[in-house]
Amino acid sequence: MSSLWIETTKDEISFNELTENKETEICIIGAGLFGLTTAYYLSKFGKKVIVIEKEKIGEKVSGNTTGKITSQHGLFYDHLVSDYGKNFAQKYLEANEKAINNIKKIIEEENIECDFEEKDAYVYTTEQDEIQNIEKEIETVRKIGKAAEFVTEIKNMPFKIKGAIKFKNQAQFHVRKYMIGLCKAIVSNNNTIYENTTAIEVEKTLEGYIVHTNKGNIISKKVVIATHYPIINFPGFYFTKMYQSTSYLIAIETNQKLPEGMIIGTDIPYYSFRRAKYKEKDILLIGGAEHKTGKAIETNEKYKELEDFAKQYYPDCKVIFKWNTRDCISLDKIPYIGEFSVFMKDVYVGTGFKKWGMTFSNVSACIVSDKILGKENPYEEIFNSKRIKPIKNRWEMKNMVQSSVNNLVFDKFRIEPFGIDQIENDNGAIIEKDDELIGVYKDTTGKIYAVRPICSHLGCLLSWNNTDKTWDCPCHGSRFDYMGKNLYEPAIKGLEVFNI
Repeated sequence: MSSLWIETTKDEISFNELTENKETEICIIGAGLFGLTTAYYLSKFGKKVIVIEKEKIGEKVSGNTTGKITSQHGLFYDHLVSDYGKNFAQKYLEANEKAINNIKKIIEEENIECDFEEKDAYVYTTEQDEIQNIEKEIETVRKIGKAAEFVTEIKNMPFKIKGAIKFKNQAQFHVRKYMIGLCKAIVSNNNTIYENTTAIEVEKTLEGYIVHTNKGNIISKKVVIATHYPIINFPGFYFTKMYQSTSYLIAIETNQKLPEGMIIGTDIPYYSFRRAKYKEKDILLIGGAEHKTGKAIETNEKYKELEDFAKQYYPDCKVIFKWNTRDCISLDKIPYIGEFSVFMKDVYVGTGFKKWGMTFSNVSACIVSDKILGKENPYEEIFNSKRIKPIKNRWEMKNMVQSSVNNLVFDKFRIEPFGIDQIENDNGAIIEKDDELIGVYKDTTGKIYAVRPICSHLGCLLSWNNTDKTWDCPCHGSRFDYMGKNLYEPAIKGLEVFNI
């Protein structure tokens, strides 16, 4: 199940893998939006940069988003003012508004054809009780310098709403076409991108760092960890400060009129909407069905939830694409951007974008490239990646720690008390045999694939995801395919495979 963005840009760009040791000024690990944008800015200043990507450009998290470019991050600004103060909230808003303009400027300067469109953005509710929260958010947003409107109607919305907050001058685009444009600009400035090259370790030396990969070593003065979830556990300890959330999207064709703008609800379960182009026709993207990554998913219920919702309002609709993505969410809901750790000078990070990676990838790239270039950035302090502030969301901290502990001690309630012969075709389960835990998947023909279902990151017991046919980590969100191949960080190694 590939996204609209990936399917419509197949084979448009390709890079070689690393074949020998290299030396550079800056090595960027990860060619998602953050990594590529950072490389783009640094290359404009004449820096020598090497970017490495473990698989193909734009086929992981960045290529599986909604492609919304907005400073409207749900009903969030009143929370920021309450917890961090007006100045903090103003800077958060300014950083994201500036990111929208930065992306537009890059598209214009590099002549990138990526279906960029300026759109209004809305957060709506269908519940009367939620209106006061929307009105409060509007009041707060206006106080910190952004025009915001209260509306009771969104054009072509398929159902009635009670109210919504409207942001003007936001945007949307085809994210992978934009990434391909960034790649071309980076390479044209005499810098290098390697695909199918996995970073395994970052070793500190007297002169800088050695990035060890599965294809060779890269000697670099500075390193940017742009892997969505940092692949280095210590000394950053980011695995104690973030969790991952999975959400789903479908793209539908319909003869009915489609909503205008980029829209997301506050109601639970929430749904999001935006238009896109496919074969010169407008289609509708519907997102939602969110859950913590690693929750056991036994059926295709998440896509069915979205399809059932779509059929309610668009009975003639046809689902033409379906995909899902993961988002890193910090416990205080603020991204970590800047220096990786006080103990690793000249190593930088950007993570925890909490579902708003289109703007935060640019915010991060600006902060990190400014740090590398020795320039001050006005937004550096509010996203300080080395912050050691008390976690305000103590309940979420407690839940994350409890979940990690439960899975580290192998919760026996999740072990199926039956044999391999009882697992149905095209399904997976964890069984116990001779005191050994075995993760078993049977394909549609009954062929068995068996792995040791223990995450190679920090040893948590994995869950079977029957929607994607993957083994997912409930602790930190790593994912593996049914053959044990590592798909998503923070794990970088695959699973042990059994012959059955």
